[in-house]
Amino acid sequence: MEYVVVCGVAFFVSGLTLFSGFGLGTLLMPAIALFFPLSVAVAVTAVVHLANNLFKTALVGRRADWSVVLRFALPGAVAAMAGASLLNKLSQLPPVFRYHLLGRSCEADPVDIVIGGLITVFAVFDLLPRFRSVTFDRKYLVAGGALSGFSGGISGVQGALRSAFLMKAGLNKDAFVGTNTVSAVIVDLARLLVYGIGFYTASFSRMADTGGLIFAAALSAFIGSFAGARLLKKVTLRMIQVVVGVMLIMVGLGLATGLL
Repeated sequence: MEYVVVCGVAFFVSGLTLFSGFGLGTLLMPAIALFFPLSVAVAVTAVVHLANNLFKTALVGRRADWSVVLRFALPGAVAAMAGASLLNKLSQLPPVFRYHLLGRSCEADPVDIVIGGLITVFAVFDLLPRFRSVTFDRKYLVAGGALSGFSGGISGVQGALRSAFLMKAGLNKDAFVGTNTVSAVIVDLARLLVYGIGFYTASFSRMADTGGLIFAAALSAFIGSFAGARLLKKVTLRMIQVVVGVMLIMVGLGLATGLL
């Protein structure tokens, strides 16, 4: 069942990333978290996210504005490592609260609450027109890179903030797509380094368990990237944003309250 759900999400969402502004990791991480511990889900998502971004970099990376990449992605990489380190520590803490609901035992760890809260905030950010239209001046590139990188490191959710800052960097359409993709790859590499030290070396058997899923999800994301443009021609952007935003809020609240 996990292969069907995760690969389906990877295929569908990878087609959306070029058009909707929603990142692959934003939806893929909650899907994986339905079957694996949340800290593992974030790390697995980072691997798939990196593989897909490397694929897209081969297509559009040459269009990146490297002066912007250096100012934005390098602070983002440092902050991503800090966020990933914090996630390592949070994942080792005991549950904050436990309760029973309809005969089911529920509990929420600190990492559940943090990530669930972040997912909910970013879902609201993308749903409401007032917040989706918020952009930032180019002088804030360093701060924006650090903020989006830290969010990516601790939660796997960074696309909304990254796009908001880069949209105001004076880039043309091609440069924006290339810069955005290259920046995502740099942040992914940084957080994967920390995840590898913190998660996988401490739980090698769990990494082996997810190997097949990682490959299948990455392959599904590649196929989705190819098929996305044609599949989305008859679907409005607003419809996608509303459906995905509502789903994210439900997942975020479910994680934060221990229901998921």
